[in-house]
Amino acid sequence: MLWCRCADADGAPPSSPRWGLVGPAPLRGADTCAGSPSDRFREGTAIMSAFPTIATPAGPVPYDAPAWNRQRHSQMPSHRYRDVYARVEIPLTEREWPNCRLTRAPLWVPVDLRDGNQALPEPMDPARKQRFFELMVAMGYKEIEVGYPSASQTDFDFVRLIAEADIAPDDVTIVVFTPARRDLIERTVESVRGIANPVVIHMYTATAPVWRDVVLGHPASELKELILAGGRDVLKLTEGMPNARFEFSPEVFNLTEPDYVLDICDAITTLWDAAPERPVILNLPATVEIATPNVYADQIEYMHKNLTRRESVILSVHPHNDRGTGIACAELAVLAGAQRVEGCVFGNGERTGNVDIATLALNLHAQGVDPMIDFSDIGEIRRTVEHCNQLELHPRHPYAGDLVHTAFSGTHQDAIKKGFAEHHARATVQRRPEREIEWRVPYLPIDPADIGRSYDAVIRVNSQSGKGGISYLLETRYGIELPRRLQIDLARHVQYHTDATGTELSAAQLWAIFQEAYLSDGTIADVALMSYETTEAGGRVTTTVTLRVDGEVHTSTHSETGPVEALTSALAAHGRPVDVLSLHQTSIRAGSDSDALTLLEHRAPDGISWTGGVDRSVLTATLNAVIRAANSTASALAGRR
Repeated sequence: MLWCRCADADGAPPSSPRWGLVGPAPLRGADTCAGSPSDRFREGTAIMSAFPTIATPAGPVPYDAPAWNRQRHSQMPSHRYRDVYARVEIPLTEREWPNCRLTRAPLWVPVDLRDGNQALPEPMDPARKQRFFELMVAMGYKEIEVGYPSASQTDFDFVRLIAEADIAPDDVTIVVFTPARRDLIERTVESVRGIANPVVIHMYTATAPVWRDVVLGHPASELKELILAGGRDVLKLTEGMPNARFEFSPEVFNLTEPDYVLDICDAITTLWDAAPERPVILNLPATVEIATPNVYADQIEYMHKNLTRRESVILSVHPHNDRGTGIACAELAVLAGAQRVEGCVFGNGERTGNVDIATLALNLHAQGVDPMIDFSDIGEIRRTVEHCNQLELHPRHPYAGDLVHTAFSGTHQDAIKKGFAEHHARATVQRRPEREIEWRVPYLPIDPADIGRSYDAVIRVNSQSGKGGISYLLETRYGIELPRRLQIDLARHVQYHTDATGTELSAAQLWAIFQEAYLSDGTIADVALMSYETTEAGGRVTTTVTLRVDGEVHTSTHSETGPVEALTSALAAHGRPVDVLSLHQTSIRAGSDSDALTLLEHRAPDGISWTGGVDRSVLTATLNAVIRAANSTASALAGRR
């Protein structure tokens, strides 16, 4: 492999160092790469002038790669890492979860006030904590982890607020979190004394080998005894608290030897005397996501099938999102036997976050399964979560982001527009409200109205948009129904504008472009309709037309014709022929009033063209469109001379 210093595009010595990796292609000069800029980017050459800190992959193409895959080995130090199968045993070989289906919601347990709060640059103050708690209660969550009382006075005080104030409905279970250490367990239990609600004491200890060796400094046998000692402390300190239940998390479960964690879990459920009427929660976290979601599902199914007191256990999962697949891990874990999911509303948490339980719930909703949580005003939920976390959601965050129901692409817009039209027509045929019939609009997994989103931002227009999106915005904002051929013509005008500006267009801007294209009089307006009058006598219809052409007034009478035919005849007689191909009439909504809009397709010197006319009277709007066609034809002819 050779290094060379590249000259600037004009062949002059480089103004600043620009180094590039050169592969099989030989150098043709002492200090510069020969050939044009395009030559220097051919096979075997990677020029890094624009990104000097990026080492373009320049290793060999794998010997077994197909001819169509020309990716090269990179300089990334991937050899430093072992895959999950080299780090922990994955014992399950005959799995059942791939044949299961999600048919009901698990028990959701938001941990925003503990795990999510620990991950915030600025932890929540009591007011924000209370606001978040009240939001989760309003949404329908029935088990909420409210804090880590032994970690901070703020968390302790918030738990005491729940004990002393009437902010937790009777059917909401309060969860508090503690390490398996006596003094911290004691502080935790003290925080929940006097709470009338059901209470869960959630004890955790890391169990994975690296954590045992590097962090805790205890071999496996000693760590098990420390966990059981903590479990005994929980039992002793909660004596006389009939509303207390227990939860244990072997932290970093997904990197812990399966039989070791199974042994600990069976020992703790025996110690706590787990029974169907007072089950123990075993929470199995993917504390740091390290494998594809199917591996986590295998690990959960192994526990599900092998726990000694399975009928007395609520099997819970707590996935993180380090690989970006926390959602998939949670869904597959439920298929594998999990009954309870811990996570955060919108997924806040350490590193890349906890699993997003809002997305999980709405994924169920999109499959026809009741999520058991209300998201009917997702905008208010989002605003509250952003306020409490002081973190903004990404505009493409699933379901809740500003752009998730928005289409800019012309093909997507056309499909959505047609989908809305079909949905409306089907509701009409079935004589049922649109909100009650099956949803099947392309590109929109759920009806935005289900979560309180309007249709205003479903379609937005930029340089990538097409006729479907443009006509959709004009129809929804102004009530204008455009014929297909005019949609194509208008898209050309819009494309010209967006290419020139590079910006997105609002409905108001589209309407302005429409007016300029079809409702303006052009550069020449030498024809005007002064008056028209239709009379009927003896069954004979007569139309009188008065025109001003080139400053002169002309009146003509036309028998047995309608006003439009009379006007085109008068125009033709004065050298301003208008060959009308089609007329399309619609209306422009403006509050309680509406104007008539006539769109006229006519033959012009340069091909087919469109003009329009607007008036409260449909006839006047149509005649205005004809006059505008005459003037636009004159403008086109003048432009050709």
